[in-house]
Amino acid sequence: MDAFPAFFPLAGRRVIIAGSGEAAEAKARLFDGSPAELVHLDGPQAWLVGSYSGALLAFITGDDLFVQAARAAAKAAGCLVNVVDQPTLCDFNTPAVIDRGAVVAAVGTTGASPMLAALIRNDIEARMPPGAGRVAVLLRRLQGEVREAFPDLVARRGFLRSILSGDAAKAAMEGDLARAETLLRAAIQRGGEPVGRVAFVAGRGPADLLTLRASRALAEADLILADPDTDPAVLALARRDAARMSPQDQTGAALAALARAGRQVVRIITRAPDPRDLKALVIEGVTVEVMLAAPGS
Repeated sequence: MDAFPAFFPLAGRRVIIAGSGEAAEAKARLFDGSPAELVHLDGPQAWLVGSYSGALLAFITGDDLFVQAARAAAKAAGCLVNVVDQPTLCDFNTPAVIDRGAVVAAVGTTGASPMLAALIRNDIEARMPPGAGRVAVLLRRLQGEVREAFPDLVARRGFLRSILSGDAAKAAMEGDLARAETLLRAAIQRGGEPVGRVAFVAGRGPADLLTLRASRALAEADLILADPDTDPAVLALARRDAARMSPQDQTGAALAALARAGRQVVRIITRAPDPRDLKALVIEGVTVEVMLAAPGS
């Protein structure tokens, strides 16, 4: 990872656009609908340190003299600075953004190819439902109640996983937040038993031959057990904060116990799964999925 992506809350924050022209207007459009206070500076005012007081970010565009003076002032005020089309002068690069309100996705290439980032953004945007932000708003409203009802992290993840595929999320997607909130509160009151599973995912690679379902299983996993010769590109699709265990130390019964506790377990295999492990899981009543490469690959 050549650059670390981070999200800055914008409520109550100042963002400076220093300079004028199409480039400055394009940066300003990034903040349409955001709660940030957007301040435009031009001329000598952009060269004063005090103009940047309290600002989080500063975007600067103009000729070399203007850029040098404005950047020096912004840096002296403690701003993070982006100078348009001059990566070596930037503290951060502007990603291609998918904006769904409370849900924001960003694609960056560390300034190497904004066009490539834009193309990838278009692919992601086509798959991201317009109502995704409303689902996030719903979960934020009741976040405290969910945490109180499900203090255990694994149980909470399992509950939220079921909510995201249920009626409450559907109502939020459709814009009926009042009904969505009622449904979510009812689900919290009902509680629920931990629902885990064990997924066997093909690990020989290449990663682009995995099915979408297998990719999602890797992204949702709480626990990863991978054969030593797993393709690194397949392993890279797993959640980075998922726990890792050696498969040699785990029997089918041990995996079943983890799943019954609500964990989403992914066993990445480079050869056929051991029938004894599959039988042990089935006997224990655990949901098992075997996800190999896409058909025809």
